[in-house]
Amino acid sequence: LSNVISNIEKETIMRILSRAAAVISVVLLCGLQAFGATVTRIKRPKAGETAEVLVQYARQPTEEHHRRVTDRNGRIRATFDNVPVAHYDVTPEALADLESNPEVVSISPNRPLSANDAYSTMSANYNAWANYYNGIGRTMGTGIGIAIIDSGIDASHRDFNRYRSSTNRVVYSQSFVGGDTGDEYGHGTHVAGIAAGADNVTAGAANVTMSFYGVAIDANIINLKVLDATGAGTDASVIAGIDRAIALKNTYNIRVINLSLGRPVATSYLVDPLCQAVEAAWKAGIVVVVAAGNDG
Repeated sequence: LSNVISNIEKETIMRILSRAAAVISVVLLCGLQAFGATVTRIKRPKAGETAEVLVQYARQPTEEHHRRVTDRNGRIRATFDNVPVAHYDVTPEALADLESNPEVVSISPNRPLSANDAYSTMSANYNAWANYYNGIGRTMGTGIGIAIIDSGIDASHRDFNRYRSSTNRVVYSQSFVGGDTGDEYGHGTHVAGIAAGADNVTAGAANVTMSFYGVAIDANIINLKVLDATGAGTDASVIAGIDRAIALKNTYNIRVINLSLGRPVATSYLVDPLCQAVEAAWKAGIVVVVAAGNDG
């Protein structure tokens, strides 16, 4: 009897293992399919034409990866040191080569995006924050860098000085959309004020009934302009800003990136180059705060 039971158990175990192997095989095949050169909503170029694309690689691309594009009459628009993505103009031949390259994860259009904002009302918890602020003393964010990736910042505004001081806390500025690093749209200055504004406008003034402070009024601000005068940008400009923030992380002790911008979701985050840039920042040890919920 024990031998019969033993044989039944063996057969049962073998069936279970066989089914498990089949499931694993299916999962692996699905995984390979998911991580193939996924092409999403690209207007394919005809002979003599090019298409603008963002290419996500499985690892940081090398000169050889870029050369495969230029050898097929494509053009390099931008490369990024800390994000495994490249920005190209591709010919039909270059696109076909990228699609067949096992090291390419996805090929995406350079999608437009914009600042995220909405009407809001005054916070009912202001007094609670004021009590918290007064209780611990004014050392909020000292030595920390916050990268504001937005429409630029009006760095001359007094609220970006140290509290009751003329020392400016906007320690670095760069534009990825051309022009200067000022804020023609107004969104980036507003966001920077929420994150790190120190109310120097009302400080010391008589008969002030309410002051307005940011979350970390002693933090340094890194101004990375990726949106233009209309509040518009592209995946490529934002990826460039994120890539620069990662590069400057140790120089300015950047611990936080703020991205109050976005666009509709078009594909899985696994093959979305913008999502992968955010992932690279997180892996570099930076907290990434992203707008969410503005569109319901």
